[in-house]
Amino acid sequence: MVKHQPLQVYERQLCLSCITGIYGCRWKRYQRSHDDTTKWELLWSLILLFTFCLLLVWFYFWWEAHNDYNEFNWFLYNRSGEWSDGTVPILATTAAGFTYIAFLMVLALCHVALGQQLNLHWLHKIGVSAALLTTVIGVISVNQTWGQEWDVIPISLQATGPFLHIGALAAVTALSWIVAGQVARSEKTMFQVVVLLLYLSVLLGLYMVPLYISSPCIMDPSTLRQRPDVIGHQGAPMLAPENTLWSFQRALQMNVTGLEADVAISVDGVPFLMHDRTLRRTTDVGKVFPDRQMEDASSFNWTDLQQLNAGKWFLKDDPFWTVNALSFREKALIANQSVCSLKQLLRLASYHNSTVVFRLRRPPPEHPRYDSWINDTLQAVQESGVPQSLVMWTPDEHRAQVRQLAPGLIQTSLEKRRLERLHLDGISRLLLRYNQASTQEIGNFSQSNINITLYTINEPWLYSVLWCSGVSSVSSEASHILKKVPYPIWLMRPDEYCLVWVSVDLISFAVVIGIFIFQNYHMIRYRTSGMRSYNPEQIMLSAAAVRRSSRDLNVMKEKLIFSEVGNGVDSVEELYEDNGYDYYSSQGIGQ
Repeated sequence: MVKHQPLQVYERQLCLSCITGIYGCRWKRYQRSHDDTTKWELLWSLILLFTFCLLLVWFYFWWEAHNDYNEFNWFLYNRSGEWSDGTVPILATTAAGFTYIAFLMVLALCHVALGQQLNLHWLHKIGVSAALLTTVIGVISVNQTWGQEWDVIPISLQATGPFLHIGALAAVTALSWIVAGQVARSEKTMFQVVVLLLYLSVLLGLYMVPLYISSPCIMDPSTLRQRPDVIGHQGAPMLAPENTLWSFQRALQMNVTGLEADVAISVDGVPFLMHDRTLRRTTDVGKVFPDRQMEDASSFNWTDLQQLNAGKWFLKDDPFWTVNALSFREKALIANQSVCSLKQLLRLASYHNSTVVFRLRRPPPEHPRYDSWINDTLQAVQESGVPQSLVMWTPDEHRAQVRQLAPGLIQTSLEKRRLERLHLDGISRLLLRYNQASTQEIGNFSQSNINITLYTINEPWLYSVLWCSGVSSVSSEASHILKKVPYPIWLMRPDEYCLVWVSVDLISFAVVIGIFIFQNYHMIRYRTSGMRSYNPEQIMLSAAAVRRSSRDLNVMKEKLIFSEVGNGVDSVEELYEDNGYDYYSSQGIGQ
């Protein structure tokens, strides 16, 4: 006669409990399941995977877009009328969402590795849906308002592509442990074939990716051109208020070779430096002229403009988060800055023998200087005494007339044109955004004696890529950062890169083969050792685990327990260990 009592104590498996508990709120042992994942839960797993991939691209985009954060904030300012750093909430939510989704992906992979059923809890489903929805809305918004910024992804891949390839290959190689385990444990040939084909296709694709990686930094170092000149865009706006005299002086302290500014024309014909259409953001016009703060900057005369303070806003808004690093003397100088005229800038550049490039904005049609704006600007250049060879002239209007009056000016275009048209117009320079010229175009223009200046370059990785591309100069808001880049961040010979590529592929292939062999050997050994201790009832139970319902299987387990106890099995734990099931520890089973 068999005597037994209820089994109340079960084996503690803290790690497994945490994995199944956090992912699907299945903290108790009887809630776990080795059954196949339902189609509904499989769909949610695919949604989780898609959300992870989308967030990965979104996160990478904002990481590389750091070069243009100020441009993005200026776009927001034009829409809202208030200056704020809009990148902070975007970066915070992106980082939080990516961390959360990545954590769920890791838990899902752990479930697959342990053979547990994927059962995402409804709270996580809401979280995944929210992350997916907000990311899609973000992508659509950026595409509509800042679509040109998507070009940063292919450009950045020229700097990060080889390293991302190695990282992706390492991740897929590590996944071979899970794939090999699934193939070894599965008894369905079709499942094994499909999984193997999918995995090997991805792996083979990664092996071949370097054939499509193109980077100007994969080159012979002996052909590297000289370091591109750095032009201070609006001076040094990260260290001082933009377009002020102190900002340009700070830029010159960083050894820039040129200065770039935005020029407007006052009512009385004085060209002055101002980037925005109004004076609200960069002056205290709201305090001095409260009734005129929404007027166009060019509607003021020079006397009124000189009454405005153009530095206190920088200390208040801290647009680049750099004010705390400034000294007391620097803050005092910034607080006393006024609107700078073009003539003042040209005299400063002439003293330091620096090139000057400016974007001239035509005043509105009702402006008294609407027709004479070119002559007013040209007169300011001639009166400043700056050598004409230091001035890059950008306006297209009346260019032929300007060439006759001031033949020494460097004719510069803000648009990319055909070489024949550039030579016909006497243009020897191009000032373009960095996404408007490819490496091949840079080389073609250089061979035709057309120098290219690309803006706005603030990140060392972008500066390094353009350096390798052969660009002659860049315009930067971060001259103090680029000053610390004496050589491209990385430079590799083609044969060296080929060696690294082949070596990494071979190592990955060897590791994958080794993992598959080990997993299959381990599974064969496990099955063989398990068969030796099975009695017929145990074999029947193992086979039934695949096709019988959970209720029938539990009944067979209970019958098997007492059958084995009656036949002299030492413990119930040994029985469940042999069958590969979770087992309860016995307290009081005996005869």
